[in-house]
Amino acid sequence: MEAAAAGEMLYFRVLAECRQSRARVSELRLPHGPVSCPVFMPVGTQGTMKGLTAAQLDALGCRLCLGNTYHLGMRPGPELIKKANGLHGFMNWSRNLLTDSGGFQMVSLVELSEVTEEGVRFCSPYDGKEILLTPEKSIEIQKALGSDIMMQLDDVVSSTVTGPRVEEAMFRSIRWLDRCIAAHSKPSQQSLFAIIQGGLDPTLRTKCLEEMTKRDVPGFAIGGLSGGEAKDHFWRMVALTTNHLPRNKPRYLMGVGYATDLVVCVALGCDMFDCVFPTRTARFGSALVPSGSLQLKNKQYAKDFRPIDQNCHCPTCQRYSRAFLSALLRHDTAAMHHITIHNIAYQLNLMSSIQESIMEQRFPQFVQDFMKTMYQNSHNYPQWATEALASVGITLE
Repeated sequence: MEAAAAGEMLYFRVLAECRQSRARVSELRLPHGPVSCPVFMPVGTQGTMKGLTAAQLDALGCRLCLGNTYHLGMRPGPELIKKANGLHGFMNWSRNLLTDSGGFQMVSLVELSEVTEEGVRFCSPYDGKEILLTPEKSIEIQKALGSDIMMQLDDVVSSTVTGPRVEEAMFRSIRWLDRCIAAHSKPSQQSLFAIIQGGLDPTLRTKCLEEMTKRDVPGFAIGGLSGGEAKDHFWRMVALTTNHLPRNKPRYLMGVGYATDLVVCVALGCDMFDCVFPTRTARFGSALVPSGSLQLKNKQYAKDFRPIDQNCHCPTCQRYSRAFLSALLRHDTAAMHHITIHNIAYQLNLMSSIQESIMEQRFPQFVQDFMKTMYQNSHNYPQWATEALASVGITLE
């Protein structure tokens, strides 16, 4: 199964599908090389992963990462980045890049912004200047950044918001998608993804899906979730959306990065994920492992000479002990760098293991083993995860 709109530089091919769930393995071909899906995309807000070089990220096997249009558009600005041959040249990254539209800051910086039909008016958190981000301006900035995948500007409201504002934002996102498509002059070099909105209302989500899938864009994102809503509502909106999205185009679930969420949402049919979680939690001394996480500042690791994870082949686990990292955390930011490397490796390895299990038609068993390791006892399984997996034919023992 292959899909590419006329003239688009994105090809999407499904390689294998789980016979029980909606999980699938696919290849996403972009201008800077192929990407195997399901894929986790590390987030480089300012054109870099905090605590990681581009070369280190490449060496870990990352083939697609994120840049933030809002922040890069203000500092250092699109003109400077364009002179460096785009964000790839500016950050010395030879693999693929996805840039968000800048719209998410409507939620995260809501006290600094005002939304109208024209666009989003911001007060810059850097110098206080007023900025108007329109769908056309978002595309213009992303064009200068030269990302392989660009996102439409959407009207984002918090997932905990209810009432008429959710419907207003959903319909506006559809209108803004049309403006983004009209402003997009380089479809042969950059692929534009639509973002499905509608909050936690199934009727609004379905309406948005019906409208946006009429537009022949190369891919679709599921937006407006992972913002504090109940997990029971979260998974049902994900399942509803993947059930209506085209099978021959990539499905990107925005802002999801916890291991359990990744596994469950792959089962529900998602292909792409991003989240600041693995890098942010590393800066607090938290290392990701199959059973959850290790808080390396805790005294119990002060004399523990094992690596973070004995089965991990990342540079950190090959060279340093928990004891060393625990000691380093108390006085040197290098500890955060080492843990960040491990956490990104953990996420990428998890996705590789998922891909392998789907290819070998043993994904349901993989999910059962993952949950046993993560939660130790079936009594500890989150109810939402159990129900979500059951909805696609995976029962947990």
